[in-house]
Amino acid sequence: MPKDSILNASYWNNRYLAQKTGWDIGYHNTIHTDYVEENYTTSARILEPGAGSAYEVAYLHSKGYTNAFALDYAPEVKQRFLNKNVGFPPSHYLLGDFFDIEESFDLVLEQTFFCALSPELRNAYAEKMSSILKPSGKLFGVLFNFEKPDGPPFGGSEREYRTIFEQKFDILSMEPTQNSIPQRKGNELVIELAKK
Repeated sequence: MPKDSILNASYWNNRYLAQKTGWDIGYHNTIHTDYVEENYTTSARILEPGAGSAYEVAYLHSKGYTNAFALDYAPEVKQRFLNKNVGFPPSHYLLGDFFDIEESFDLVLEQTFFCALSPELRNAYAEKMSSILKPSGKLFGVLFNFEKPDGPPFGGSEREYRTIFEQKFDILSMEPTQNSIPQRKGNELVIELAKK
């Protein structure tokens, strides 16, 4: 299974310990939570990988989504999340490598996880996403829409993303959004992909 020796669990845990978390916006992204509330019942199994502070998962849980899961590499951020979200089931914050997960989900939310992986793992990401989604499952979220080969975060283009995902997914939507948070406005694509 694919591994990244540099952008590993220690790297991300150290970023949290050093307070170097520029991707952390401090609140849930309504692009994601509005989509969930408009399209899924509260029993849906939902995963946010590379979740970090997992604001979307905390929000959904507060709205009765009892099968919302976060996943991250970093023990430090999981503990911070649980300390802040008393009552959230600890077993729903998964700790480990995305590529090792074996559970299945109705929906996976993409929120700054794809851009944190080394670009050479992008095809493996698409394969793994397909494998953990149920037959009618979807991948929804945002991807950066600018070229940035040095990262993280790593950028990309719609053309590249279509090439990566079209083998495993039907691309229902992949388009620029004006609903991004202010600091990312004009630099994101919203994606809605259905498992083939």
